[in-house]
Amino acid sequence: MFIDTHLHLSRNYGENPVKFVKNAVLNNVKVMIVSFCDKDSIIESGKLELNFPGVYYSFGFHPDVASIIENDDIDFLVKMINDNEKVVSIGEIGLDYYYKKENRLDQIKLFERQLKIAEEMNLPVVIHSRDAACDTYDILSKYNISGVIHCFSGSLEMAMKYIKLGFYIGIGGVVTFKNSKLQDVVKNIPLTSIVLETDSPYLAPDPYRGTTNESKNIPIIAKKIAELKGVSVEEVMNITSKNAISLFDLHL
Repeated sequence: MFIDTHLHLSRNYGENPVKFVKNAVLNNVKVMIVSFCDKDSIIESGKLELNFPGVYYSFGFHPDVASIIENDDIDFLVKMINDNEKVVSIGEIGLDYYYKKENRLDQIKLFERQLKIAEEMNLPVVIHSRDAACDTYDILSKYNISGVIHCFSGSLEMAMKYIKLGFYIGIGGVVTFKNSKLQDVVKNIPLTSIVLETDSPYLAPDPYRGTTNESKNIPIIAKKIAELKGVSVEEVMNITSKNAISLFDLHL
């Protein structure tokens, strides 16, 4: 059984959520953690007909919305987490300086508020970090939390620093891209520190690059990791699933 630890699922993307889940299960992806990371999508989560065993949620505010989040929104987030038994993590949250660096302080403030909530609620976090590795690491090191560095794209050195903090490295379709620098990272970090993800509908793996990604593609990612590490696909599946079950406290 494979686990997709990070995907986005919304009618805005044009998918049929029920068909999406069934396609995944047919490909032995039997557990999926769906990320809802703004107020509208968190509200929409209750309307997606995802009452499947093995489908869980992650709620949080993405750094893209940092400048518009108010105290009432934080209260809303806490209430929604408390009220929904499907929620197993807070995310995706973090920092993104690629498009917006001028609101850096807003991003940091929102990030820290959500990390504090995660610490208080004893929930793992799903971290978005783009062009902000140093700030992300420095902030995470102040909190007693665990989680995933989602869609990791940094150096081997930074991956090892996150691992020493107790974080897992989220590996998705980018690892299958020709000449991807992520391949060297995967070769050199322990399998016990890796979880699989698609980031659906984005970043479909080769040979489907450029198409709409789905959880059903997780086995393709696992196969590439197995090739890079010289182990079987079954070993990648078993160890990464065990990692996810432990991190997110999944009761399967």
